[in-house]
Amino acid sequence: MTDFAPSVLLIYTGGTIGMIENPETGALESFNFDHLLNFVPELKRFNYHINTYSFDPPIDSSDMEPYHWARLARIVERNYEQYDGFVILHGTDTMAYTASALSFMLENLSKPVVLTGSQLPMGMLRTDGKENLITAIEIAPAKHPEVCIYFERDLMRGNRTTKINAEKFNAFKSYNYPCLGHSAIDIKIKPERIRRPDASRPLKAHYLFDTNVVVLTLFPGIQESIITSGVRSKGLTAGVMRTFGSGHARE
Repeated sequence: MTDFAPSVLLIYTGGTIGMIENPETGALESFNFDHLLNFVPELKRFNYHINTYSFDPPIDSSDMEPYHWARLARIVERNYEQYDGFVILHGTDTMAYTASALSFMLENLSKPVVLTGSQLPMGMLRTDGKENLITAIEIAPAKHPEVCIYFERDLMRGNRTTKINAEKFNAFKSYNYPCLGHSAIDIKIKPERIRRPDASRPLKAHYLFDTNVVVLTLFPGIQESIITSGVRSKGLTAGVMRTFGSGHARE
């Protein structure tokens, strides 16, 4: 880390943002992020040290699972002292899941981890990927030590964000917590909304997950047999019950 040239590690997991059109077949293909500056020459204007790490092969976000979250946490932990911030390029379908998971896996995080992606591939003329990528990299070394999602001019807390739209560029919304910042002519971060780590404690990464969990959504008229079959599944260790009102779920 240096006071003169911030350093950012750009981690590509997969997703629409890393796709370009093959001029011969018309098919969308992942491009080599070692040649990132060829596709986004604007990054050369940054006075940053930008290094890249790519999942090989790239992961479709619908295939993302806890193993990949642990892999991301390890990448951040192993490179933590070398970089001022981290940008993770990710497919939009499960981006909010990954951001939420990482926010709990990276305990006492004191550097930004910013997830972003796009609705249109980087190689398309109207892509939203360039703006999302450029701004995410610009804000990555800033003083907002949280796992965040940056998308369509909004910087949002990772574990308060949900994908709400597959057709529009403003694909994400932050529920139950205001945005941490916005970008327009200027990039404005709201410092009073940023969670601050305990400066006396180091980063502690967590990797273990228990996926033997069932989520039961109750609705009027649900049959007892459905609930019973769910909670009696072999190997089940926990259950989350989503109810439709206070006091409606009773033994």
